[in-house]
Amino acid sequence: MNIYAQAYNQYKRAEVETVSPEKLLLLLFKAAIKDLSNAQKAIQEKDMNLAHNEFIKVQDILVELMSSLKMEYEVSNSLYALYDYMQQRVIEANMQKDIDIAVEIEGFFRELYETFQQAERIAREQRTPVKEIKNQIPSAELAGKVAARPSVNVQG
Repeated sequence: MNIYAQAYNQYKRAEVETVSPEKLLLLLFKAAIKDLSNAQKAIQEKDMNLAHNEFIKVQDILVELMSSLKMEYEVSNSLYALYDYMQQRVIEANMQKDIDIAVEIEGFFRELYETFQQAERIAREQRTPVKEIKNQIPSAELAGKVAARPSVNVQG
């Protein structure tokens, strides 16, 4: 491996290790979408070995998603069932090299990506630090100066 590839790998590893859990989830969804797209292309090009490897990557992502769920939350049970279904379908797609199943699973990942992206955006907006909020509120001194300005009659 050349020095540029090593530097890139270190950069990517650091990026993943320092990212928030919400962003990591989105990265996993994006990776699965890319891998499924690559698998479909590989099947079309009759490169079954590459298709197999891409499907295995998706399976690994699904295992990670299932193992990271906090099962004390009710939604986790539903997500686990969905991920498990997707896992079974990916295995089936891999065994049969079936593009239609890959498209189906890619659709699930796209929908999950959009849903969690919205949830992450809402959570981020709700976590706005107090310091940032204070910076957006005019000071009492400024408010007093604005109120004390003489009004201007613009009607002539």
